[in-house]
Amino acid sequence: MTDAQPAQPTLRRLKAFGVRPRRDLGQNFLIDSNILGVIERAAGLAAEDVVLEIGGGLGVLSEHLAPRVAHTHVVELDRALEPALRDALDPFGGRTTLHLADAMTLDLRALDPAPTKVVANLPYGIAAGAILRTVEELDGVTRWVAMVQKEVGERLAAGPGTGAYGVPSVLAQLACDVRVHRSVARTVFHPVPNVDSVLVVLDRRGPAPAPGLRRLVHSAFAHRRKALARSVALRAADGEDAKALRERARAALVALGHPADERAERLAPEEFRALWERLG
Repeated sequence: MTDAQPAQPTLRRLKAFGVRPRRDLGQNFLIDSNILGVIERAAGLAAEDVVLEIGGGLGVLSEHLAPRVAHTHVVELDRALEPALRDALDPFGGRTTLHLADAMTLDLRALDPAPTKVVANLPYGIAAGAILRTVEELDGVTRWVAMVQKEVGERLAAGPGTGAYGVPSVLAQLACDVRVHRSVARTVFHPVPNVDSVLVVLDRRGPAPAPGLRRLVHSAFAHRRKALARSVALRAADGEDAKALRERARAALVALGHPADERAERLAPEEFRALWERLG
């Protein structure tokens, strides 16, 4: 007589494949299948969509997505999860591709077919970076629906002048409309995390910021207690006159209707674009 296997896919695979979640990889697996419908509706999935899922885990989200779209790319760093993921994906044959790789170094532009949406329960350690990287490198993606740490979601959606507003806010909002869709109970995960989570949704409305604009944003926030113009000057490129750059930045801020000593957290995302254009 064999032991009964749990019906819920994650719990079943945890037991069947002897998986032990790795906290060093931020592994918090979904064990409440009710959340899958919430994610699906937020993603607005269509039959022709190609989905990129980062952090496949034990495949519970993967096997929910696969029959609903044209193709699903699943990226997973932990090779020990391959048997469980194969169990989830093999029934869908050529409609899925498993990439055992680091999502932060994988050649995203080489994915074939090219993704149109990103839907994921993102590992906490790479959540903001993975979203910003896919915004930058996957210009065919129109929507992101991601489970992230509450702090990360609020940072991505934060507005100017708030404590959470910073580099991720500006870079994401230069290309997308960003909103926190809803909070997610800790009990939908195993193991139960020590932080709260949210679903964050991004809808693309333009191209990712150019490299020069990204550098400006990083420079502007590099010293949060300093005036923006001084922060930019402190990170002047080799051979660039830092003092002249500071004065140009001060003049550009005044032209945009801000004080010359304005701080970065007071500028809206599109004002960073205008500042970058004025600085040439």
